[in-house]
Order: sequence, then C-alpha cells, then structure tokens
Amino acid sequence: MHTKEDFFVRQKIDNDITLNEVQLQAVLQTQGPLLLLASPGSGKTTTIMMKMGYLIEEKQTDPRRIKAVTFSRASASDMKERYKRFFPGLPPADFSTIHGFAFEVVRDYFRKKGTAFQIIEGDVELKEQGTFGSEHLPLHKKVILRTLFKTVVGDNMTDDQLEELTTYISLIKNKMIPPEKWSLVRTSVPEAVRIVQEYEAFKRSGYSKLLVDFDDLLVIAEQALESDQDLLRAYQKRYDYVLTDESQDTSMVQHAIIEKLVRTHGNLCVVADDDQSIYGWRGAEPSYLLNFKEVYPDAAILFMEHNYRSSLDIVSAANQFIKRNKSRYDKNMFTDNPPHKPIKMKSFADHVFQAKYLVQEIQQMDNLAEVAVLYRNNASSVALMNEFDRAGIPFYMKDADNRFFSHWVVEDILNFMRMTFTDKRVDIIEKIHLKFNGYISKQQMAALKEISNNESVFDNLLNHVPLQEYQVKSLTSAKETFREMKGMPPLQAIRVIRERLGYEKSLEKMCERLGFRKEYLLGILNTLEEIAGSLDTMEAFASRLKYLEALLKKAKSRKGQNAVTFSTFHSSKGLEFERVYMIDLIEGVVPSSNEVNDPSLLEEAARLFYVGMTRAKTHLELISYRKKDGEEVAASQFAEAVRAIVNPPEAAPRPETAAIASKAAPPIPYNPNAMKDRTQLMPGELIRHRVMGRGQIVQTDGDIVEITFSTGVKKLSISTCLEKGLLEREAP
Repeated sequence: MHTKEDFFVRQKIDNDITLNEVQLQAVLQTQGPLLLLASPGSGKTTTIMMKMGYLIEEKQTDPRRIKAVTFSRASASDMKERYKRFFPGLPPADFSTIHGFAFEVVRDYFRKKGTAFQIIEGDVELKEQGTFGSEHLPLHKKVILRTLFKTVVGDNMTDDQLEELTTYISLIKNKMIPPEKWSLVRTSVPEAVRIVQEYEAFKRSGYSKLLVDFDDLLVIAEQALESDQDLLRAYQKRYDYVLTDESQDTSMVQHAIIEKLVRTHGNLCVVADDDQSIYGWRGAEPSYLLNFKEVYPDAAILFMEHNYRSSLDIVSAANQFIKRNKSRYDKNMFTDNPPHKPIKMKSFADHVFQAKYLVQEIQQMDNLAEVAVLYRNNASSVALMNEFDRAGIPFYMKDADNRFFSHWVVEDILNFMRMTFTDKRVDIIEKIHLKFNGYISKQQMAALKEISNNESVFDNLLNHVPLQEYQVKSLTSAKETFREMKGMPPLQAIRVIRERLGYEKSLEKMCERLGFRKEYLLGILNTLEEIAGSLDTMEAFASRLKYLEALLKKAKSRKGQNAVTFSTFHSSKGLEFERVYMIDLIEGVVPSSNEVNDPSLLEEAARLFYVGMTRAKTHLELISYRKKDGEEVAASQFAEAVRAIVNPPEAAPRPETAAIASKAAPPIPYNPNAMKDRTQLMPGELIRHRVMGRGQIVQTDGDIVEITFSTGVKKLSISTCLEKGLLEREAP
C-alpha cells in the first residue's frame, strides 16, 4: 500500500493530478481485460497516462512492453507528448496508430515471405511512386481509381465520387465483407463493385512490387497474424500490456488484430465512449463495445461519468439528449461545475442571416482561440470564410477542404461568365453545351469544332451546322441572353444562368441520371450567390474565388494562433472551447435526409450532435433558420429535442382546470426556506414539497428530479421547483 500512496502522492506534487474514485480503480486494475467508458471531458488521457506510469514505476514493467494504440496520428502524438511531460525521467513506451502497428506486422510478414510491396496512399511524393499506363501516371490510389473509373464508366470521376468510392473501399475492408457481398453495400458511385474488383486485380497485376493501400495494411496484418503462428507469438511475447484509446472508432478488422495480440495474457485496457462513435460510414463498430463481455467474459467495466469540462447547463442537457439513443450503455454524465448560462437557441428567418450574426457576435471578443463554429458539412465553411474575412476576423480551418473551389459546378459558372466576354471560344462552349437550354448535341458540337473562322460560336451553329427548328429558336435566345449578361453584376448573372439559361434544370436532370445529391449541388450555387452578393463585376467575382481559395490554404496554418476555429462536427472530437456555435441545424442536414429513416444511422447522427454539444465549456449556441433559398425548412429534430430539455413544455391543463385557474389563481407564497440551488438536490436528501409533503430524492437527470413520496415516485422539473420555491430541506 505504501508504494501505491507514494506514486499518487508524487503525481499530486509533480503534476497536480488527483484521481477520482473511478479513475483510481482504472489505474489500479492492471490484470485482465478492462473496458473504461469515458464520457466527454472525463480525463481519459490523464487516466491512461497514470495507468502507464503506475505500471512502469510501481509494477516495474519495462515501458517497451506496454503497447498504447490509438486511431489517429494526432492522438498518438498527443499521448506521446503527455507521457514525456508527466514522466520525463522514464524511457519511452510504445505508442502508435493501429495503421502504424499494422504496417510493422505487414513489413515483417512480407520480409519472411520475400514479397516486395509498395504503399500507394498518403502524403507520399508522386514522383517517387513509379508510373503506369501509356501516359506514365503515378502509382497512387487516387490516380489509379480515377483511371479505372474512366475506363469502366467512360466519364471523368468527380472529387465527390472519388471520396465516396474510397469510403466504400474502407467500409468493405474494415467490416471484413467478402467480395461476393460487396454488391450489398450501398453506394451511389456507378459500377462501384466492378471498379473495386479491377482495382484489387490491378494491385496484384505483376508490377515489380505488390501495391498496398492503408486499408490493405489492416486486412493483411490480420490475415498474417491468423495464418503465421510464429509471427503471432513473436508479437504476443513483445507486449505484456495493451491499451487502446478512442476504441469506439475501431472497426472489426482492427478489433480482430488487437484480440490476437492480447490472446495469451488478456491484459487489455480499452478506453472508449460508445456515445461518441461517429465513424460507422467507414467501418467503426460501436456494437463491439456493447458486446465486450461476450469476447472477454472476465472483463471489468468502469464508467467515467464525471465531466470536468463543461458547465452544469451543458452537461445536464447533453446527458439527457443522448439518452434518446437505445444502443448504448446506460451512463449518467454529471459535473461539479456550477451552471453558467442556459444553452442558447437561435432561429433566423433565412439562412443568409446566420453568418452575419456570427460575425456580429464574435467580432466583439478578444480570445478568439476559445471560440469554435461547428458544422456538419465542409461546404458550410465557404460562406463563413467570406463573411469573417470581410469583417477582418482571423480563423483557423481544422480540416481545410478546397474541393469547393475546384468543383465542376464552380467551373461551370465561371465558364458561363467567360462566354459573356467573348462568344468565340469553342473550348468554353464545349464544356457547357450540355448544361444549358441550347440543346446542342454531341454531333453538332463535333461539327462546330471543325469550323475555325474566329466568329461567334452561336453564329457558326446557326449558319453552318444543321439544326432542328426548335434549336434555332433556343440558340438565338441563348446568344441574346449572353449578350445581355455582358457587364452584369455577378449575383444577377448567376441567377440568369440558373433560370433563363436553364442550368439549374440541367443539374436536376444530372442528379436523376447519375445519382448526384441535388441539395449539395444547389448548395454550391447558393454559396456562390452569397459570395457574389457584394461584388460589382464578374471579374471581381472570379478574383474573389481565387482569393478565398488561397485564404483557405492559409487558414490551415493558423493553428495555435488567436483565431476562431471552423470545424466539422467530426473533426471537433477531442477539442474543447469556451464558446461553441453549432450552425445549419435543419432537417436534411442534421440529421441528413438518408439518416432520418434508418434507426442506426439516426443514432449515429445523434452521437455526432452530442460530440458537438460537449465541445463547449460555458457557452453553447444552437443555430437554425426557417427558410433557405426561398424554401421553408424545418429546424433539426436534435435542436428541437434540446430546446424541449432546456425549456420543458408545460403539461396542458384540462379545460375545466384551466377555467378554474383563470378565475382565481392565488399568488405563489414566498418561502424563505426554499431550496434555491440545484446542487442542493442530492440523492438521499430528505425534502418537503409544498403540495406533496415529505419525500426523499432518488436521483436527478438533467432538469428532472425523481422523488419518492408516500403516494409513490414522482418526476418533477427542477427549474420549476426552484423557481416557485416548492422544495425545502426536511430534518431527518
């Protein structure tokens, strides 16, 4: 016992760390499997560090025999730095990502087999990757997939399709889905299964090295440990203890690797929060945590529910909100922090007021590094960038994504605008001829390209290319429309392109034919309109887009500076801020339209919302609007659920009761002995209710207090009881 006290006393003196009861249990439990369910802000990383320090200093464990695995490079780096800070005198432990560990296994496995391999993914220099094909394209996953898509589908692949296809590949690999069942996994990418089959064959197609992507590392590592018992034993003997962090993000293949690693000694500490599992779309399996006892029957399960980060208002509402989910451990997050201010709910008449409101609010603040604006989709960031830059408010982009500026819709609009400067460029009309109501066929376009007289493309079509009568009328009208657009302000020009030239209808037909998301494409057009709104010329609009694209790259480098953080909900996990604004909280976005009708997807969307809420320390604002792009929209069901928690609707009285009450409602008598603070409502406390008499508090949950009276158990609103002075302490 003396050594244990020495360790914890030292940590109090050296690092000012005092563990609570559950954290202490987690540190002291060194043998056998342990599932540590850590609510947001509950000090999980500190607990992991203390557990590692305890194993090394008190249990005399060689640091190299402790394997700490996390699931992102940022988390692994953070753990490594904290370990150095807490234990500067200790040798380093073995920290890595799961992919880093898988790479070690694959390298050793292929070295034994004499197989040369090459990684074709990540931030590698393309020129070092080797080439393939007659065009000498680099051997890189994205390039290979684009090439195969072009070969199989006969069209160029969009950035969105590439992202969806790589996510699809990750999903089938991480869920260990066999090839014969790939077609059962939903995706909107045309010919996805065939492209992936071609991709898998290509990687084994006789190049000097086997081609391997990041997902392959996991699959091959799992198969290697399963098939090569000598290799498995070598890794099992290497480590006495394995700790995994952020395990709610772990996939089936990743779990299988860890299971094999700890099979001989069973000393596994899994740190996770099933309520923060938000990566199901790429294969994460929160159900594994719920079934932990089935895999490890002797496992201990501990609940770290004490939130040290957020105010009572935020913790109480977030805890009550996540209970809507059914597939979860029944946890009750709580805090000793006092209330600060209720969660603020904001609803605007139109979405265009959202960014302007944020600018007005935030430009008054000094410590911008403690402010975050969170959104579901990266597309939301462009309008924010535009407004914040104009207001001179610096911002840091957590996950800068410049796909917006290279998107084909943006390029289309710029090409339409270019046509207003000169209608003689065949190369421009070729790019947009199928996207407006000129009804130019591919054959007619081919005939136009044969004409090189430096005349108007419309005149050449009308004078030299055989046309149908309806085409003559439509092309004459289009020529006149482009002429009228010359010198037009960019906002007006975009609306003419969308409506009179028929671009928006063309997009809708493409969505029906190719499976693109209409809301996403129209959202790009709406964002372009917001950017164009304050500009006078189309040249200024084009320049503004280039400027914002450069600004986006610059914003990624502002980490650690006094700047507002813009981040998706997904990328905000693990972060914390004094003030958090969650925006675009409307149905169809949060949750998305495809999540609403799928219970498992809806639960994951709720977890994602919960992650956003729990980033805030003292100020949380939920922002929605009632109209977008001229159409009525509904507030997010999640935001409405929080609204009901923060401001619970009063039960509607029966008509006769209401009538009596309206005749003579006696004033509420002042009670000087009434309880005035919710922190006084402790389980086991004896109280007296003004109407129901003597009772005992069972528990509190958000704004609800559960009290046992002689008439039975009642659930009452804490805010109502305190406001009306209904409760007072009762002597035992």
